[in-house]
Amino acid sequence: MTQNELLKGIIKALDDKKGEDIQAIGIGDLTIIADYFIIVNGTSTTHTKALADEVEYQIGQLGRKPDHVEGYAGSTWIILDYGDIVVHVFYKETREFYSLERLWSDGKQIDISDFIKD
Repeated sequence: MTQNELLKGIIKALDDKKGEDIQAIGIGDLTIIADYFIIVNGTSTTHTKALADEVEYQIGQLGRKPDHVEGYAGSTWIILDYGDIVVHVFYKETREFYSLERLWSDGKQIDISDFIKD
């Protein structure tokens, strides 16, 4: 699976489950942590868990499992680490508090409109 296919699959899964304000940020030039952060929020802890579950399911169907997962216990910030792509699924207020978009504002904003067309 190419990185573009993984990006598209993750973003599409989040969009299908009505994830709010999906952002993709290219951070590969800034850090060795990952090449991309995908940030999304749900409207409740149940919604955030459903978003993370959908990503794991859809990407699992394509033969890829996350390298590491954290945050299911509280479901206010769930991280799915796919190595070169890290997915941050937030509860809305938690996203506003941590403001990862601001912290990684030097990263490249990725236009995701092509990833959710189909």
